[in-house]
Amino acid sequence: MLPGNSKKSKNTAKWVITVIAICILIYLALSNLNVIAAAFGWIIRLFMPLIIGMIMALILNVPMRSMEKHLFARTSRPKLKKLRRPLAIVFSFLIVLAIISGISILVLPELANALSIIVNNVINTIDKLAKMEETLDYSAIPFGNYLKNLDIDWNSIRAKIEEFAKNQGGAIMSTAITKMGSVVGGFVNSFIGIAFSIYMLFHKETLQRQILRLLHAWAPRRFERPVIHIASVFSETFRLFISAQTTEAIILGSLCTLGMVILRLPYAPMIGALVGVTALIPVIGAFIGTIVGAFMMITVDPVKTLIFVIFLLILQQIEGNLIYPKVVGSSIKLPAMWVLAAVAIGGSLGGPLGMLVGVPTTSALYTLLREATEKREAELEADSDTDQETDTGDNITETTQ
Repeated sequence: MLPGNSKKSKNTAKWVITVIAICILIYLALSNLNVIAAAFGWIIRLFMPLIIGMIMALILNVPMRSMEKHLFARTSRPKLKKLRRPLAIVFSFLIVLAIISGISILVLPELANALSIIVNNVINTIDKLAKMEETLDYSAIPFGNYLKNLDIDWNSIRAKIEEFAKNQGGAIMSTAITKMGSVVGGFVNSFIGIAFSIYMLFHKETLQRQILRLLHAWAPRRFERPVIHIASVFSETFRLFISAQTTEAIILGSLCTLGMVILRLPYAPMIGALVGVTALIPVIGAFIGTIVGAFMMITVDPVKTLIFVIFLLILQQIEGNLIYPKVVGSSIKLPAMWVLAAVAIGGSLGGPLGMLVGVPTTSALYTLLREATEKREAELEADSDTDQETDTGDNITETTQ
């Protein structure tokens, strides 16, 4: 057997064995999905403090970098320079905690009050309808005979609404408080995650050097550069997205507050802050703020509530067509269709945090896929040009002969 044929046979045998092994692994995985899911969940729970710490460090790194550049920028004293990073980390934590706590303290009591007022108004309306039914002259109104035959038990409806308000109303507010409190509690109680995030923020340059050394020492040369490039794309995308999304949320919240003050609408600072915070969630965040704000305002003045909704819809159109493309669109470089898909999938997997993280993750993957596609197209074009040159050379040779 020729040496070339022997080498080709070995490569073919390796390829066949690899395909068979992959098929066996896929079959075993599909046959034991429950075991794999349980093992994956156990691993996630085991490393959850570290995952929380990494996410916190990734988010807090954005304001920390900005503060670190401006704190004691003109000083030449070494002690003050050493204080830059600790103070930047502390201020970043305090800002996040203040925003979450402030929204919880301002919004949740008003939501509870609005829910109570709406339930009382509905019950009073039912009482009025029940009294009207007893004294109404059905013969004097259109379709009176039909309405008279309707058997509506207003007392039963009233009792069901009161029972719902008593049982579910408290549960709704308790759930909301628990959800908001869990966010705050995550920063307070997850001591390991906080400690890990602080360590990462303090020593991020050292960690970066250590990871590069590990890659250089243990990873194959053909994998080292792609891994570094993928990590840099994700890091840069997350940094730009968080910075741009925060700027866009501040702009939208400020414009909402200013517009509500001009239109003399109630709860202007509170709802403006709420709209700004919910705007951190791409695409649907501002709509969530609009719904909650309208729910709070409808108990005060339904007409002003309608004005508020119209104002927010106009503001969101301005934000979506002018502000968002300029501030955020240029940073994530992701088409609107994929932004919506990232928000939907991220929300299904991880709730509001999943929505926030899903967009930059999708943007980074989109960037890497675009780069790989462009590289592949260039290779195919080069191969095509080579084939054309070969065919041309063969034709010339045949013509000469």
